[in-house]
Amino acid sequence: MKIAVIGQGYVGFPLAQLAAKSGFEVIGFDTNSNVINSLDNSEANLKLTDDEGLLKDCQIYVIAVPTPLDAEGKPDLSYVIKASKTLAKYAVNGSLVINESTSYPGTLREVILPIVDPSGVKVLFASAPERIDPLNKNWNLKNTARVIGGLTQEATSRAKQFYATFCEHVHTVSSPEVAESAKLLENTFRQVNIAFINQFTQIMDKLNIPVHEVIEAANTKPFGFMKFIPGLGVGGHCIPIDPIYLAEKAESAGAPASLIRSADLINIQMSKFVMDKAIRLLGSDLSGKKVCIVGLSYKSDISDLRSSPSLALWDLLEAVKAQVSYHDSFHPTFRGMNSADLSTSQFDVAIVATRHSDLNTSQLISSSKLILDCTGTIAGAHWL
Repeated sequence: MKIAVIGQGYVGFPLAQLAAKSGFEVIGFDTNSNVINSLDNSEANLKLTDDEGLLKDCQIYVIAVPTPLDAEGKPDLSYVIKASKTLAKYAVNGSLVINESTSYPGTLREVILPIVDPSGVKVLFASAPERIDPLNKNWNLKNTARVIGGLTQEATSRAKQFYATFCEHVHTVSSPEVAESAKLLENTFRQVNIAFINQFTQIMDKLNIPVHEVIEAANTKPFGFMKFIPGLGVGGHCIPIDPIYLAEKAESAGAPASLIRSADLINIQMSKFVMDKAIRLLGSDLSGKKVCIVGLSYKSDISDLRSSPSLALWDLLEAVKAQVSYHDSFHPTFRGMNSADLSTSQFDVAIVATRHSDLNTSQLISSSKLILDCTGTIAGAHWL
């Protein structure tokens, strides 16, 4: 069977590889030739291409394109719309179109279907939102349950048959809207709980109570509590973005989304809280002070900078005229400067935003008069 995966980013490429390894003939398509040329592919059944003409004669088309926010912080479905317009040229009677891109409930039915198949009778449609967590050593495409909802029972059945070839568990639901909403619930749950622990951290800071000790004490309860830890904020492709898709959809339907909006604001404001705490610990303002941000990526051991709170912190530090530098092995150069050499540098303050596994903590401690560790993992440093 021949399938096409539209979009070869962090979602589409691993899916294309796994499907090819499972015996499908796979076309991995992306409009960006630089993306195609950058990928290291060793799967014999996978053809990576930016040639749109190779998309014809596929039985299954999977949309795996970005769904970011626009400049005004609103859902941006331009990539989904562009992919749908492409598929409208090639999807034929009996083709199955699956949307893996995260979006608000109704996207498959109200946006993709009218573009791909305005008649609604030729093509089958299903939603199967991605659940990728880059570099997670325990959970991957194969052992993470896949949630599927089709516009028809036939679409659900076909999509289930496809994913069951390489996913250990497939969970079907009654509609695409249920599947789309489940994905938003998963990440909004995380956003709200991270925001709560970040606000709780600010409360403990005012009361001069060590928040990490409080969290560990609460975590001894074997029921009714789930551990979250504070940090600089939230970043990446899901937590800062997916809840906004839910909030926008809710508000457009006249439903309140005040908790989601508040959680988003709390997480955004954590960079300011961290900078202000550094000022308090130092005992002076940061004007002219040498401040090093340790870890630019939004999470450990990856290079991804999308929505990274480290960059928001950088902008705040520059606004108060600090001399900002950074250390991150995944980014040898950034914003016109090189990653600082901890063995030869001297800083007034080092703020550990993200801790990569190769961080030399001994050098960090020697290089900095003051260390504020947002990860709560470096002994002897000041924690949030």
